[in-house]
Amino acid sequence: MSHLEAKKPPLFISDPLATVSQSLSVLSGVFKSCYGPAGRLKHLHNGVGGYVCTTSHSLAILSRLSVTHPVLRVVTASIQNHVSRFSDCGLFAAIVCCNLIENFKSLSLAPCTVVKISKHLLSLCMEYLKSEACGCRVPVDFSSLDTLLCLVRGILTSKPACMLSKAEVDHLSVLILKAFMFTVPCQGEANLVLGKCVTVPVKGRRVVDSAVLPGLLIEAPEIQWTKPLSVKRSFSNEIKVALFSVSMSGDLFYPEEGTITVHYGISLETSELNQLLNVGKRLVNDEVGLVVCQKVIHPSLKQYLRENHVVAVDRAGLSLMEPLSRMTGSKPIASIHLLSPSCYGTLKDVCIETFASKRFVHLIPNDTVVCSLILCNRNETQWDELKRVCETAEHVLQLTIKEPLALLGGGCAETHLASYIRHKSFNLPTSSYEDLGCSQTQYQLVADGFCRALESVACSLNHENGEILTDMVYGHCWLIPSGFPSVSDWSDLISKCGCGINSNTENLSWRILQGQSGSPVVIQSCPKASSGKAADFLVLDCFAAKCSGLQVAVETANLILDLSCVIEDQN
Repeated sequence: MSHLEAKKPPLFISDPLATVSQSLSVLSGVFKSCYGPAGRLKHLHNGVGGYVCTTSHSLAILSRLSVTHPVLRVVTASIQNHVSRFSDCGLFAAIVCCNLIENFKSLSLAPCTVVKISKHLLSLCMEYLKSEACGCRVPVDFSSLDTLLCLVRGILTSKPACMLSKAEVDHLSVLILKAFMFTVPCQGEANLVLGKCVTVPVKGRRVVDSAVLPGLLIEAPEIQWTKPLSVKRSFSNEIKVALFSVSMSGDLFYPEEGTITVHYGISLETSELNQLLNVGKRLVNDEVGLVVCQKVIHPSLKQYLRENHVVAVDRAGLSLMEPLSRMTGSKPIASIHLLSPSCYGTLKDVCIETFASKRFVHLIPNDTVVCSLILCNRNETQWDELKRVCETAEHVLQLTIKEPLALLGGGCAETHLASYIRHKSFNLPTSSYEDLGCSQTQYQLVADGFCRALESVACSLNHENGEILTDMVYGHCWLIPSGFPSVSDWSDLISKCGCGINSNTENLSWRILQGQSGSPVVIQSCPKASSGKAADFLVLDCFAAKCSGLQVAVETANLILDLSCVIEDQN
């Protein structure tokens, strides 16, 4: 009893925003420094050493970043939830959220007033983004690959830790798009269910050695065959497949099957092996040509199956069971005593593939809804980042097929949207201010902080002390490289806007994005939609992910502004 400690009272933190300013600024700086193709990489590891992660990807940063302040934990948890659902635009949401908190906190307005106005501003944004008049979105035509390639290319180039050349980006963009097309069913269905792309790691090889194959690759290092496989086929010339989720190693004890009573003189090992061999005979008689086991197959059973022209593959792992079942139509067999022909599936063919020093069994389906992306990179660090980016690109394509729209990237969507909100904030009817219970001045102060938070995303693309401009016609983002004096005529220094859709062929007027409070509020006309044609290398962002990221950022900032007290248990 002497070791028992008295229970500590909970810790009450009143006005939590007053104690979080410095930490919030540091966290915001981490997110901003990672943003964009020229973002700075972060080395992340725990306090006692161990695995070091080099990344600028929001998923990797948020999962490894240790945050202690309760307010910051709310921010990181909200962004992590967004990334878990959409995979993309995590840094965008984090930057906007942190800047909204900082900008709104500096206003001498009641939090409830700020929250009401920011909700109204968010609704204006979402209405505009989802309207046909929106000037910062483009339709995605799945009958043409150009827009889809731009979408994938933008994701790949945004993560410098992958260290990809232009040729490697182009090669991978085509592969990712090809892999995605494999997962789209050929038959038109009311409820479309996409297939799956399985990533096969090959480290230490060139990125351009990456490839996509229909079907599944299962690593099988023990296979020594150099000639074509002799596989038993059914009467219809297909290969029957049996998929086992239970171990076939001959283990003697299965706790879930109860107590075993053994008579004197009976060998459990022999009895178990005989049962396995009886299963093998049943499989041979049923004309099964391929046996895949999630766990281990007994060597004697393997040899028996091989002698009867049945390919046996074990240690497939849990992650391959669902795509195997989907691709072959087989049902995983959970017990060797529950063997039924109704559980079998079919394949078109089976062959051996070799990549680097690895041997794989290649399962080729009748209908391709599952494919394998053989992903190569030079070392483990770059491969890990590339895998995260490829998974993000695949998820973005899945989201885009549901909502075939994309937003202009390169900071242009953010500056265009900020220009639109600034225009709307000076042209609202008086009744809107009355409904919100605020004055026009209060509304415009909050709107300015809201717009500067959006523009801070575009400013985060500048990591070389250059200048970020926005034009007064289209509201797009333009980057001036560092080393040039501040002049009024920028035409000689700018060729294209951030997204690439506008070129400097018009007599445009410019405004420098300061991103700071106290800078003069610019009254401007409603930004126009770009009249230029889509370029071959247009920079695009995922529409669904960015819309969700904006909503999460605003709602999280509003939640934090509404906090008056934090109660933390210290026990």
